[in-house]
Amino acid sequence: MDFTIRAVRPEEYEALGEITARAYLDDGHLDFGEDDDYLHLLKDVARRDAEAEVLVAVDETGTVLGGVTFTAGGEEWADIAVPGEAEFRMLAVAHAARGRGVGEALVRACAERARTLDGCTRLVMSTQARMADAHRIYERLGFVRTSARDWKPLPDMDPLLTYSLEL
Repeated sequence: MDFTIRAVRPEEYEALGEITARAYLDDGHLDFGEDDDYLHLLKDVARRDAEAEVLVAVDETGTVLGGVTFTAGGEEWADIAVPGEAEFRMLAVAHAARGRGVGEALVRACAERARTLDGCTRLVMSTQARMADAHRIYERLGFVRTSARDWKPLPDMDPLLTYSLEL
């Protein structure tokens, strides 16, 4: 592995915000494109880092390759995780860094982090149906679909699919 996973640093906020925004925009994951309100949240890494945990993948030169937001269940950034669970969100890898195992390493880091939380028995997440590459990573790592927990953040959105990993 030619990269390291660690906590994001303030000087990396802008780079990770741009990587995350570009990944969602360029891959067609924002229903309203540049006008999508979620885009501002994706770019605001400083807020995410202040209110949750943000992990980054960086190469040997310090270049940010991708990142993810991690939170305990019941916290502000948890969409579906309840107490006793953890959740990750906003997983993104720079286009130039794809195919190097960065996404999988970030998910593994979230699972490792969840295992350190007292009483945490499960890692959960939501994903869009069209994020097929990500689904393959989740399933390879042992996540299973939890269709009973699928949900819609907005009435005019397609439902988000949910996955769970027993720890």
